[in-house]
Amino acid sequence: MAIRKSLARTFAAFGALSAVLLVAGLVKDVRSFDGTSGGYEAPYTDYTGEPIDWARLDVTADGMAHRGHVVNVLIDCASGMMRFELFKVEVPFRAFSDRAIAVHKPREACQARGFEPAF
Repeated sequence: MAIRKSLARTFAAFGALSAVLLVAGLVKDVRSFDGTSGGYEAPYTDYTGEPIDWARLDVTADGMAHRGHVVNVLIDCASGMMRFELFKVEVPFRAFSDRAIAVHKPREACQARGFEPAF
């Protein structure tokens, strides 16, 4: 019985630690993608922080990918749609907002990589 309790506690501790590390990785990935704030009203010029450095993203068949510790952000350069990839499962998120287009300039980044954006 003592061994069973000991194993249960060990697995519970391992599970709790894994959950904490997963959440911490998700938070870090989300924060590392867009380092800007403010500038939420047109013409979107009064933002602070650094726009996305597109040169740091990988080029894919459809566009670009921001590789995170836990979650990847996939960008379709044709449609401007962003998807999250978590454990090989892709979840559609949304298309670039007007603010994102003005501040981060994804059209220009896609064109520089040979894509023809339609967004």
